[in-house]
Amino acid sequence: MGPAITATSHFHGNGRSPQGNSWYPSEPARGDAHVCEALQRNRIIPKKQRGVALVEFALVLPILLMIIFGIIELGIALYDKAVITNASREGARYGIVLHSPKYSDGQISNVATQYTKNYLMTFGKYVDPVVKVTGSGGLSGSDLSVEVSYTYRGLGLGAMLSAVIGPMVLTASTTMKNE
Repeated sequence: MGPAITATSHFHGNGRSPQGNSWYPSEPARGDAHVCEALQRNRIIPKKQRGVALVEFALVLPILLMIIFGIIELGIALYDKAVITNASREGARYGIVLHSPKYSDGQISNVATQYTKNYLMTFGKYVDPVVKVTGSGGLSGSDLSVEVSYTYRGLGLGAMLSAVIGPMVLTASTTMKNE
């Protein structure tokens, strides 16, 4: 006959055990030691399974890092797009204000370029954006248009993607009426 597993009842004042009306085993008797050892042996990973988790992690890690860095670079590209949009807006606003004489294309272009120098996130050397101004010096009520274009150069994934599909050009245009 095998070892016996003993069970005790733990009743409280309400006539119920902590687990409801069930019985649960107390500490194993001395003869039950080999049962506990067998349970512990089943938890040990067989030799064939050792290192599998490490190999799986090594396979998944590069993909996970590419996704994370891709999300970061996309966020930076969206931020730069917002900066380019704001630069064109600043240049247009500067050019339409009532001023005598009206500001020149070069002055309006400098405002937009300076805005990008202050706020644009770049990897490596800063390259001035291309600013195109049309309608400066016009009469009150005429349109002034400022277009800012910038070639985005990513750090890792963005640089590889640019090499394959070509550079990503961020462009923003703002049109306002002269005052």
